[in-house]
Amino acid sequence: MGRLFGTDGVRGVAISELTTELAMQIGRAAALVLAEGCQSKPKIFIGKDTRISGDVLEAALVAGICSVGADAYILGVVPTPATAYLVRKHGADAGVVISASHNSVEFNGIKLFSSTGFKLDDETEEKIEALILDAPERLAVKDGCEVGRIVHFEQAADEYTEYIKLAAKADLSGIRAVIDCANGAASRCAKRIFTELGADCIFISAEPDGTNINDSCGSTHMENLIAKVSELNADVGLAFDGDADRCLAVDENGEMIDGDKLLAIFSKYFKQNGSLGKDTCVVTVMTNIGFYKFAEAEKIAAEKTAVGDRYVLERMLEGGFNLGGEQSGHVIMLDYSTTGDGELTGLKLLEIMAQSKKKASELAGEMESFPQVLVNVKITADKKGLWSKNQAVTEKIKEIEQLLGSDGRILVRESGTEPLVRIMLEGRDISQITELAEQTAEKVREM
Repeated sequence: MGRLFGTDGVRGVAISELTTELAMQIGRAAALVLAEGCQSKPKIFIGKDTRISGDVLEAALVAGICSVGADAYILGVVPTPATAYLVRKHGADAGVVISASHNSVEFNGIKLFSSTGFKLDDETEEKIEALILDAPERLAVKDGCEVGRIVHFEQAADEYTEYIKLAAKADLSGIRAVIDCANGAASRCAKRIFTELGADCIFISAEPDGTNINDSCGSTHMENLIAKVSELNADVGLAFDGDADRCLAVDENGEMIDGDKLLAIFSKYFKQNGSLGKDTCVVTVMTNIGFYKFAEAEKIAAEKTAVGDRYVLERMLEGGFNLGGEQSGHVIMLDYSTTGDGELTGLKLLEIMAQSKKKASELAGEMESFPQVLVNVKITADKKGLWSKNQAVTEKIKEIEQLLGSDGRILVRESGTEPLVRIMLEGRDISQITELAEQTAEKVREM
């Protein structure tokens, strides 16, 4: 992890931590690095979610981009995958998304895409960091007629919506779905995508006001969706996060369908259709043991990588695989998108329901999930990186590993996007793993 960039761009409390000054410098440095070797004036696309701080950071980014001679194309509020798609479609030199994804409104972030529509690799991020932190004098500004132009790209949401609709291979008529837009970017496109394909949809948390993004709604707060699916006797519920690059679902009984189960559904469906690349699905170290048992039974290979959709994507590209994702609902389908796409994920689930004539619970029930417990421990800046060197913590982890054996596991890691140590335990006995997770959390708090 870099000095500015985490696992998903630069992130922090908007304005006080992720300052306008830093946003301007990121705009300048990114424009210079990503447009290196460009024969004409660089063109950079900028999308954002619905946070109140988005306009302020957008203005700073645009100022930075244009000040070094690049043109800034403002897409407005669009899902993160829309920016990635439009960069590729229109031959832009780079894309920028202003979003803190599933985080609450006080946070914001900046993530960057190359001209190919993929998130940046570590090496490119390090070049941008080095310019900002080590050689700011090289961020030379233009003047006169050499400054960049600002272009308002009004058709961004429409173009993305039409593209995602083309990914559906079934009439969704007869499916009753409740869709939670998290008061975020999905509010811009989801209504058209799902209703125009025939689904009977009820939309909740689809009225963003700048302050209510992810507020007791969306993929991190599923309670309202579960209740609404039950109340309206719906066939399925879908929940997106703030920038709509992830999706979780709820079956007709109100039971959660997490990213692992979605990947199980998709990998089986794609394999049956002969479209699962090398009969392989790429998952992470957080993926439920139940997925591996399902994959083994279906003769699907499971490639494991570190947590973070960027690492899933790297492995997919290295191995020539076209499906991968995370338990959190980041699902990457490389045949359609270069990044996780929540609306595409939800659309494909409804497509499979329509074509198979199976209920959501039937599809999800083909994979048995082992109980998992996740405990997050907040840490201060001076405690970052210390848990793995703390004897009490490491001894507790070894003790638990020996106790669980092959019937479970413990995974401790620091979040790449928040000041947290995440402790995950998995096993057959929920009360046992809950107690062991709390014991480990206490050791971390005592550091």
